Amino acid sequence: MIGTNSSLIFFPKEVFSCMDKIAVLKKYFGYTSFRPGQEVLIDALLQGRDVLGIMPTGAGKSLCYQVPALLFPGITLVISPLISLMQDQVQALETAGIKAAYINSALSGREFYTTLEQARAGAYKMIYVAPERLETELFRDFAKEADISMVAVDEAHCISQRGQDFRPSYTRILDFLEFLPERPVVGAFTATATEQVREDILQSLELHHPRILVTGFDRANLYFGVEHPQDKDAWVLRFLKDHPDDSGIIYCSTRKNVDNLYDSLRSKGIPAARYHAGMSQEERQKAQEDFQYDRALVIIATNAFGMGIDKSNVRYVLHYNMPSCLENYYQEAGRAGRDGEPSQCILLFSPQDVVIQRFLLEHKESSEVLEEVEEANLRKLYAMEHYCQTTSCLRQTLLHYFGEAAPARCNHCSTCNGEYEEIDMTEETKKIVKCIHEARRPYGITLIANTLAGSRSTRVEETGLARLRMFGALHQYSLKEIKEMIQNLLDQGYLLITRDKYPVLKIAKKIWELQDTSIRVLLRKEAGSLSNGKSGRKKKKDLPELELPEGFTQEMGAELFGRLKALRKHLAEEAMVPPFVVFGDRTLHEMCRCLPRTHEEFLQVTGVGQHKDEKYGDAFLETINAFCREKEV
Repeated sequence: MIGTNSSLIFFPKEVFSCMDKIAVLKKYFGYTSFRPGQEVLIDALLQGRDVLGIMPTGAGKSLCYQVPALLFPGITLVISPLISLMQDQVQALETAGIKAAYINSALSGREFYTTLEQARAGAYKMIYVAPERLETELFRDFAKEADISMVAVDEAHCISQRGQDFRPSYTRILDFLEFLPERPVVGAFTATATEQVREDILQSLELHHPRILVTGFDRANLYFGVEHPQDKDAWVLRFLKDHPDDSGIIYCSTRKNVDNLYDSLRSKGIPAARYHAGMSQEERQKAQEDFQYDRALVIIATNAFGMGIDKSNVRYVLHYNMPSCLENYYQEAGRAGRDGEPSQCILLFSPQDVVIQRFLLEHKESSEVLEEVEEANLRKLYAMEHYCQTTSCLRQTLLHYFGEAAPARCNHCSTCNGEYEEIDMTEETKKIVKCIHEARRPYGITLIANTLAGSRSTRVEETGLARLRMFGALHQYSLKEIKEMIQNLLDQGYLLITRDKYPVLKIAKKIWELQDTSIRVLLRKEAGSLSNGKSGRKKKKDLPELELPEGFTQEMGAELFGRLKALRKHLAEEAMVPPFVVFGDRTLHEMCRCLPRTHEEFLQVTGVGQHKDEKYGDAFLETINAFCREKEV
C-alpha cells in the first residue's frame, strides 16, 4: 500500500532549509522555470501568507503547494475530495522520489494506524486526506501533536453550494483549522470558480489577507472544434482510426448513448472502456484503471466520469452530445492536454442534442427547483447552443462567456480554420428588423423565422404574425438559413436576446449604424453550404509537427517517440503505476528533440528530475542511443 512502505526516507528540517524553490523544482520535478502564476503563489505561501489560486486544468496547480511543502519544516496536509485523485498524486510524488501518503476509506484500520505512526516519525512531507477524515477523533489526536506547516485545499470549489461538486464536509474544514494549536498557512486551489464561488471559498475558510490569483481560462494548446455529422458513430470511428495511438475521452449525455457507442466501437475492434453511474462500483473502478494504465486508450462516459481524472496524456476529448452548459463543457474538454501538448476538443452537434438537454433539465430529480434556478439553467443552455452554431471564433466565444477578453480570431478552432465565404445580407437584415418591429411585442427566434419564411403554422396564425407586411419576406430561404441570419445578427450585436425562461428577440441600438449606407452586414457562411444544411466544412488542420534535430525526419521522430512510449509502458507496468507517471508525453517529445546521449544531457530534459534519472535514465538512454546508431545519426 502506498504510504506504508517499510523503506522510509526521512526529511530532517535542515535538508530542505538549504534548498531554494528552483532547486526543489529541478531536483524533484525536472523543471527549471515555473509556469505563469505558479511562482507568485509559491512565494506568498513561503512568506506565510494564505492564497487562493484559480488556474485552469493543466496549469500546474499541484506544484503551487508541493514545492512549498518540500521547503517547509513540517508536514503539509492536502485535502482532496476523491480517492483516485489522492492515489494518483501520491504515486506521482513517490515516482519523483518524494515520500507521501494518503488517508482515506481505502485504507484498512491497520494501514491507517501504520501511516499515522510513520507520519509521527517524520516519514512524509505530504499527507493527502479526505475532508471527512478531519472530523474523526483519531486523526485530530494526530494533528494536534503533528508539526503541520501548511494545509492545502485541492478542488476548493467543492466548498460552495453554488459549485458543481459541492461537498458538505468541505464546509467544516475551518472547524479543523481552528482546532489546531497553531493555524498553519492555508492554500486553496481550483480550476472552476465563478465570482460567487470565489467569495464562498474566501469566507468559508476565513483566509487571512490572501494572495488571490486568477490566471485566466485560455489554454492555447487546445484546439476547439464543432462538427455537424449526419452519422455520429461513423464520424467517431473515423476519428479513432486516424488516432490509433492516442488516449482520449468521449462524453455522452445518457447511459444509453454510452452503451450503444461502446458496443458499436467494440464490434469494430476498438478496445474501448465505458463508465457511467448505472455500472457497479467494481466495473467503474476497472474501467478507470484500464484507462489510466493505457490498457484502454479510449473511454466512453457520462459526466459521472469527472473530477478525479488526473491523466496528463489525454490527447482528445470528444463530446458525442452537447452538454447542458459551457461550464460543464469547458471543464470536461479541459481534461485534454493537461501536459501542455497539442490536443483536440471536438463537439458533435445535432438539433436533437438541444431536445435531450431540455428534457434532462425539465426532469431533474428535485421537484423543488426554484424558478430562478430553472431560468438560469435555460440561459446556460441557450449559451451552449449558441456556441455550437456560431460562425465566430470558438475560443473567443468561450472566453467571453467567462468574462475574459479575447481576439476576434484565434486561428486554432474549427470556425477560424474552416473555409468560409462572406455574403452581403444587409437587405435581409433590414427585413428581419422590420419584422421584429412590426410584431409590436417580442417573440423568440423560431416564431420570427417562421413568419419571415411565410409559414402558415398554427402559432403564426394565432399570434397574428401572418398579417404582417414582412410575412414571407424571406420565403426564398429555408427556415434554417433564416435562423442562421438571425444568429449572425446576434453575434454582431445588431439584435439582442433576453435571458429569460423563454428568450425573445429585441433590436439593439447598434442597428442605427445601418443608416450609414456604406456599412454592410456580412454573413460568414461555410463554403459550399447548401439550403438543405449539408456542410462543406473543412477538416481541422493538422496538429504541429514534432521539433526534431537536423537530419531527423518526422517519420524518424514518430518512430522514436513510439519506442519511447513502449518503453514507458513497460517500466510503468513493472512499477504498477500509470505510464504518464513515469514521464509525460511532453518529456518524451523533448527527448526526441534533444536526443540526450548521457545522464548529464538526460537531466537537462524538461520533466526529468534526479530521482527519475537514477530510476529510468539507463533504460531511456539505451533506447535513444540504440535508435541513433540504427539510423546512423
